[in-house]
Amino acid sequence: MASHTIDLLKQELPVQQDSLLLNGDVKTGLVLVDIVNGFCTVGAGNLAPRQPDMQISTMVEESVRLARAFCDKKWPVFAFLDSHHPDIPEHPYPPHCIAGTDEARLVPELQWLENEANATLRCKDCIDGFLGCIEKDGSNVFVDWIKDNQIKVILVVGICTDICVLDFVCSALSTRNRGFLAPLEDVIVFSRACATFDIPLHVARAVKDVTAHPQVLRTI
Repeated sequence: MASHTIDLLKQELPVQQDSLLLNGDVKTGLVLVDIVNGFCTVGAGNLAPRQPDMQISTMVEESVRLARAFCDKKWPVFAFLDSHHPDIPEHPYPPHCIAGTDEARLVPELQWLENEANATLRCKDCIDGFLGCIEKDGSNVFVDWIKDNQIKVILVVGICTDICVLDFVCSALSTRNRGFLAPLEDVIVFSRACATFDIPLHVARAVKDVTAHPQVLRTI
């Protein structure tokens, strides 16, 4: 299913699938999208897995491995944390990742990033992390991170592949294409370190205000 989906994307979009070697010759930043308990830890919330999920577990393991490697080399890391005010719902999704709760925290395997000097953590209350980085004065925390670190390539991992990861990547590419993200040249998604949540149709029908989101149809 995953291979077929990628083949379809290649026909319609400028998507290339290839291996990647990170050697430090090109300034690269790692972007972690919403690897928080509310999406990744069993039983942690309405959008968390209801049972152990191999795709999500693999995503977490690979993301931790990359984060360790980047921090060991003192390469820049940017982590988005989905975080919502309890009185401001995000339709069509049920309440999730409520600010100030464990749902909105990084998974335990990544919480060491909270004290990592070269890691930037950003809480966001919307699907698209790029928009979630806009400050009241019009500045953008992510744009500043790219410019301050002179990043030419970003490696993107996280959850959910078809929602928050996709929206962020599209915004980053569009902004780069408009010339607003210099010196950024490329946006790379590491598919093995991406995942999406699994709410089969029969589960959604049994729970109020929950939209079906079957993992098997949304994996790339």
